[in-house]
Amino acid sequence: MKLEDYSWIVLLLPLAAAAIITLFTQRHGKLSAQISIAAVATSFLLSLFLLITLRETSHAISAINWLAIGNLKVEIGLRLDHLSLLMLLIVTGVGGAIHVYSWGYMQADRCVSRYFASLSLFTFSMLGIVLANNFVMMFIFWELVGVSSYLLIGFWYEKASAADAAKKAFITNRLGDFGFLLGIILIWATLGSVEFDALKTTLAAHPAALGSMAGVAGLLIFCGAMGKSAQFPLHVWLPDAMEGPTPVSALIHAATMVAAGVYMLCRVFFLYEAAPAWPECLAFLNGITALNIISWIGGFTALLAALIAVQQNDIKRILAYSTLSQLGYMVMAVGLAAPGAGMFHLTTHAFFKALLFLGAGSVIHALHHEQDIWKMGGLKKKMPVTFWTFLVGTLALCGVPPFSGFYSKDAILAAAADPVHGNVGLFILAVLVAALTTFYMFRLIFVAFLGPVKDQAVDQALESPGIMVWPLRLLAVPSVLAGFWGLELFIGGAFGETAHALSWHEKIFAPLNHSPLAALFGLFATMVGLGAAWQLYAKAVQDPLPEKLGLLSRAMRNRFYFDEIYRVLIAITHELLSRLANWFDRWIVAGLMVRGTHGTTELFGRALRLAQTGNLQTYAFLFAAGVVLVLWFVLGH
Repeated sequence: MKLEDYSWIVLLLPLAAAAIITLFTQRHGKLSAQISIAAVATSFLLSLFLLITLRETSHAISAINWLAIGNLKVEIGLRLDHLSLLMLLIVTGVGGAIHVYSWGYMQADRCVSRYFASLSLFTFSMLGIVLANNFVMMFIFWELVGVSSYLLIGFWYEKASAADAAKKAFITNRLGDFGFLLGIILIWATLGSVEFDALKTTLAAHPAALGSMAGVAGLLIFCGAMGKSAQFPLHVWLPDAMEGPTPVSALIHAATMVAAGVYMLCRVFFLYEAAPAWPECLAFLNGITALNIISWIGGFTALLAALIAVQQNDIKRILAYSTLSQLGYMVMAVGLAAPGAGMFHLTTHAFFKALLFLGAGSVIHALHHEQDIWKMGGLKKKMPVTFWTFLVGTLALCGVPPFSGFYSKDAILAAAADPVHGNVGLFILAVLVAALTTFYMFRLIFVAFLGPVKDQAVDQALESPGIMVWPLRLLAVPSVLAGFWGLELFIGGAFGETAHALSWHEKIFAPLNHSPLAALFGLFATMVGLGAAWQLYAKAVQDPLPEKLGLLSRAMRNRFYFDEIYRVLIAITHELLSRLANWFDRWIVAGLMVRGTHGTTELFGRALRLAQTGNLQTYAFLFAAGVVLVLWFVLGH
């Protein structure tokens, strides 16, 4: 069997599982789960085989011609290189663990077959984005991810909040996707191709090929990442996506949907290396590149989300805003011309964030769907496996050595501190975000696991069953060790970076050797955040911050009122326009034009009907009057 056959199988197996479940096994939940799990597990094994086979080469699968209109030629082809091979393992590996966990979490649900069908469709869509070799194919799967995420977030559609969250995610992503589509059209119209290899070759030979539209094209493409990876101002959908089942939250927030935007930016990074230029109407941006704007949007998103997370009390929302913050880190890294660091953090984040969300699901399952951390406490003794694995994920997220997050976060801090491409302001911001991350995560640990019991429901809590805790154990391994696997070297190869391999003991201190300033500031920020969390929350039974921070605390708890601000903006723009359109339709189109024409015709008809009296004398009179009028008209003129 040829290599291309394996890659097609990896892509199509989840689609086949979704089709089989939808058409044949809707009434058999366990069988549906087994089909879905088997499909993603097989895809993972084949992805591992492809990685081992192609780790030293870049292999692009020959494409199939799909569409040819004028000079637009679109192919369906699968591209295998360092980036896609790594993402295949992340999507199928972490996704596979979530599939297994889902059976333990969802088996009592009456619609479990529908859940696994949607899960398989989502996996297929994400794999399509990873393997796409051109913009059009990527956009098709991009939209499929949006549709399948809508189905998963709104899985419990009977609940109004879940249905609203699904619609919010779908509509917000459409805004970003509109810009993404315009960017694709602009690039095709300017360069005459949508294939990544052809575009990269053209821009390498002619860096100014995009002309004055280079910056605009870059920002329009970034709009797609703003939607999928929830960057400001399109960040508002991601926390509400928590209304879906907890395994869905882990899938969306860890390895798949939110990673799609960062992966896409890394895949098309060659666009941002082209000569920067702006049209005359944007001449005020001269001297600023698209990457500069992207880096500051990422940095602002990271800080904004970290501040909001500090005052969230729902365990899943804390993790949701943590995801937003870490995505901001990744986007900032891309903007700092360090896509390798962004992909490195994306990879480690997939492991420990999936672990954290599944750990949160274990807690929620044990407490009968209680999510308020101030109704928890003392869970360390009740749920030891969940606690220790959750602590591993927390330490990795906070960047504590030697956990994986320390090495990937340090790569981003080092990029911000770099004297050539770095930025002092972004470095300070990134260090502040690191301190806030440690603070709000250990706030969660102290309040939910280590602090005093705050509700009687905790007394009845039991450790989750094996089918739920084993995925936690498995994900804890890469959360600890992924920093030693040489991922940064493998990813760097995709961007032409060269570096020599280090032994494991050299890797432990590699950040200190590579960029001591960044590493030391990162460790200092972690210690400050941990100390502040210990001081405020080690024995707290209620949150002391609202009293200390006052209005700022309320603003953070209410997410800085972004939803309310957007609601007002929509009311004075979209809703006002819709009311004007409704008025015009009702009174001008339907009233004056349709009913007016109908009324006038009816009135003339009624008037003519009055003349039909059936009286011969009346007809003779009208005839004579008509003759007189004709004679007057003819003779009088």
